[in-house]
Amino acid sequence: MAPTEINVGKADVAVVPNSKKRAYITFLAGNLDYWMGVVGLAKGLRKVNSAYPLVVATLPDVPEEHRQILVAQGCIVREIEPIYPPENQEGYAMAYYVINYSKLRIWEFVEYEKMIYLDGDIQVYSNIDHLFDTPFGFLYAVKDCFCEESWSKTPQYKIGYCQQCPEKVTWPVETYGPPPPLYFNAGMLVFEPHLDTYEDLIRTVQVTTPTSFAEQDFLNMYFRDTYKPISPTYNFVLAMLWRHPECIDLDQINVVHYCAKGSKPWRYTGEEENMDREDIKMLVKKWWEVYEDSSLDYKNFVKIESDKVTPIIASLAPKEVSGDGFTSLAPSAA
Repeated sequence: MAPTEINVGKADVAVVPNSKKRAYITFLAGNLDYWMGVVGLAKGLRKVNSAYPLVVATLPDVPEEHRQILVAQGCIVREIEPIYPPENQEGYAMAYYVINYSKLRIWEFVEYEKMIYLDGDIQVYSNIDHLFDTPFGFLYAVKDCFCEESWSKTPQYKIGYCQQCPEKVTWPVETYGPPPPLYFNAGMLVFEPHLDTYEDLIRTVQVTTPTSFAEQDFLNMYFRDTYKPISPTYNFVLAMLWRHPECIDLDQINVVHYCAKGSKPWRYTGEEENMDREDIKMLVKKWWEVYEDSSLDYKNFVKIESDKVTPIIASLAPKEVSGDGFTSLAPSAA
């Protein structure tokens, strides 16, 4: 029996103090413009008042200028070495997927007991800190959609089967055997760093033939027995808007993944297929509103929050009792 989707809500967990070793993490490679996505993510996490920092795992080819921008936005920048898988004789669905194997190094960040990985083209629109309180021992992620053309070589795509709406097309057991295991999108993961896991991941990837979706296929294979699906609201891929509109309520979306072709907000032109939709334009505009909000810049945000706290601290200042029995504020130290 397939595992049921886990519903995790804010009301289900208590507020956890920031002393816990938890963090968000993303991955950055190259000298192009993906740093803009990471800046947007950092500001988005601040806007929703996340209690935890954003770690950026960077490959050596990320320019110092881009790293300094991220540091100025309050990110913890950590350089990692690339991971090179065995040669793929057939090629990847996208050529650049090969660099994504380096994401396996996030399991090496053992100074944190639990992390939430988010791709750099993701934006968080509601606080999701409660996901850190999911039970230990599992990997949590959102089920992927099989309806895009990049899946065209798979039986799922050829017969029109998608795990997002499995009731629409029944899996033909007599033709293909048992249904495929649940498959997650690796753009958002709730996981536990551990050196034993990291070392086994590295050993295993070196003896595993790469497939079309690179590290995503590999992670699905590796964590098949410990994967737990969570609501699509935690990794809403834009193609769901036209592939499964009946499943979508944009008002309930916590995390938007701008992974459809042409949807990167910092590159958006509206010219690619489906990109002239009004809902897409609205979501791109929403991303830019966060990115361009100077009050969410780290230095400004810290000052604003400090200005909010100062009057509260003053109101809690110790009071002294005067000789006439009335209380007065204790004088502050000069």
